[in-house]
Amino acid sequence: MKVLQFPLIKITIGFIIGLLLSHYIFLPTNYIFAAILLSLIALAAQYFFLKKNNKAPSLFGISALLLAGLIGITTQRIHSDSFRASHYLQVKNVFQKEKTYTLIIREKLKKTSFSDRYVATITHINNETKSGKIVLNIHNDSIQKTLKIGSIIQLKTSIHPNTSPKNPYQFDYGKYLENKHIYGQMYTSSDVINIAKQSKKDLWYYSDALRSRILNNLQDHNFKDEELQVAMALILGQQQDISPEIIKNYQYAGAVHILSVSGLHIGFILIFMTLVLRPVPNTTKGSWIKLFIILTSLILFGILAGLAPSVVRSVTMFSFIAIGSHLRRSVNIYHTLIVSMLIILLFEPSFLFDVGFQLSYLALFFIIWLQPMLNLLYQPKNKLTKYFWDILTVSFAAQIGTLPLSIYYFHQFPGLFFITNIIVIPLLGVIMVIGVLVMLCAAVYDVPQFLSQLFEWSITILNKIIHFIASFEQFIIKDIPLQLFMLISAYASIICIVIWIKKPNFNKLVAVLTSILVIQAVYFYTRWSDATNSELIIFHLPKQTLITIKKGETYMIYNSSIDVPKKTELTALTTYLTGNNAAVEKKQSLRNFIFYNEKRIFVLDSSMQYLPNIKPDILILTQSTKINLDRALMELQPKMVVADGSNFKTIQQYWKNSCDKQKIPFHMTREKGFYSIK
Repeated sequence: MKVLQFPLIKITIGFIIGLLLSHYIFLPTNYIFAAILLSLIALAAQYFFLKKNNKAPSLFGISALLLAGLIGITTQRIHSDSFRASHYLQVKNVFQKEKTYTLIIREKLKKTSFSDRYVATITHINNETKSGKIVLNIHNDSIQKTLKIGSIIQLKTSIHPNTSPKNPYQFDYGKYLENKHIYGQMYTSSDVINIAKQSKKDLWYYSDALRSRILNNLQDHNFKDEELQVAMALILGQQQDISPEIIKNYQYAGAVHILSVSGLHIGFILIFMTLVLRPVPNTTKGSWIKLFIILTSLILFGILAGLAPSVVRSVTMFSFIAIGSHLRRSVNIYHTLIVSMLIILLFEPSFLFDVGFQLSYLALFFIIWLQPMLNLLYQPKNKLTKYFWDILTVSFAAQIGTLPLSIYYFHQFPGLFFITNIIVIPLLGVIMVIGVLVMLCAAVYDVPQFLSQLFEWSITILNKIIHFIASFEQFIIKDIPLQLFMLISAYASIICIVIWIKKPNFNKLVAVLTSILVIQAVYFYTRWSDATNSELIIFHLPKQTLITIKKGETYMIYNSSIDVPKKTELTALTTYLTGNNAAVEKKQSLRNFIFYNEKRIFVLDSSMQYLPNIKPDILILTQSTKINLDRALMELQPKMVVADGSNFKTIQQYWKNSCDKQKIPFHMTREKGFYSIK
């Protein structure tokens, strides 16, 4: 691959390795700076004293790669807020005691059925200057107070640390927040919040004010709610208010990417601004004016769209393309891609762990690498046929590039994405042009009625098309298991196959066959591991009891709601079975006695019936049983006590005290998550 000959790609790879090492392994700061100093000395020595040595280039390259990795480690450490002395994590008892906090609202998140949610920055704790980001949850059953971006508020509450998943293979929301440097959440009601008269007026404040102005103007034109939600997501990337049903339709149709502002949208903006500025003369002064206006438009649009990782990536990359065009130089798209990635990660290394960032770069890389080869398969002479063929090849290249990662994260594949892209992308171009005009009019003064109506109709047509395609659910492949090693081997195989197809030879064919053998080996090892392992899992489910026993690739399920399983139970069970690539052998009602691997397990429920002489290894407390636990523990003498999510929170503390008195280990799934026995 010629792209690997670009020196900056090697530096970027080393830099990313450094980010990953610093993220997953704690390295002492003194050692990091000492290593950087030694690396710089070695690099300088090689440059000045080994110029004539034939081995110098390779040694110099290794040293440069090592230095790039160390810079990556340092960058990750510098941007980790938790290491700062002013961060709230450094405050004593910050998670145990209530304190008075002063916050600035920074971002509005998608609300839940219970609360409105925001990302806020801490400025003071008990009148002491502090820092750090938190998620603020405000109960929506209380008296509502409008919180806008930039609002300064004060409240007395406590911070709750991020929690780990309560059930196996669940999405780790706590880890997701930590990757965004958010280490805790606040839960409060609006009647205890004091809102300052003044707000923090910065870029975020004015960006939100402009979005609010646009939204209010469109609402004044009686824009339908559903169409307005899609319009705000499509043009401005604001998905906070979009309904779950719409999101699901776009996911099933394979078009959810158009609801997040990305390269497709920024590309439309660049083309649109280039056409608008065409009358400006191509003199030196005129060219600079064009470049300034285009870059300003892209940056302002990025800020307006909330500076999400995909937006930052797209704005940065297309800015380089615009600069290259201004300098009258041919822009190497690989170089632009790598430079934009390196610059973004230098300023915001946490983007590396963002799923949207990963998918957007993979999609773009495979489009510029694989799509030209696909274009050679068929070269239509008709312009209309060529247009649709280009859409098809671009969609296929992007889907091939993102398919393994999408399955790894989301465990599903939309089978009709080809049809969706062929229909939607031409329509999207028209919608984007109309949408940008509507947004500009709404931001400046008012939207002409005919333009607003046209925009609404185009969104309605788009939604109907998406809903129609999504209705063919038989083409949606769901619950696809994919482990990390299978993901890595899948990408290795795809890359080897593409390299071989581009320029076939014997060595490349050997690499392809080897990669296929690796995939098969990983697959058979995974199946063998699943077939030979067994475990018992006690899940954490609100007001429910769910126990699974894994024997090889089949499962026995005991639950308290066998007739009508609740949604939470189905979700937890489906996620667990998908993660293990397993099927349910038998499902039955919960019983009091369960035997597993020579362990006696007794389930004590609301019936409160037990035999004193059973001596169970594990005692499971369910349904907030009103048994005298002190007496029961003395009679049963269990080695372990587990309380699942079917119990009230208050009673579990009494149970914990009873177990502590008799020195019996106590596992509360509400706090510690699921309990497993291997």
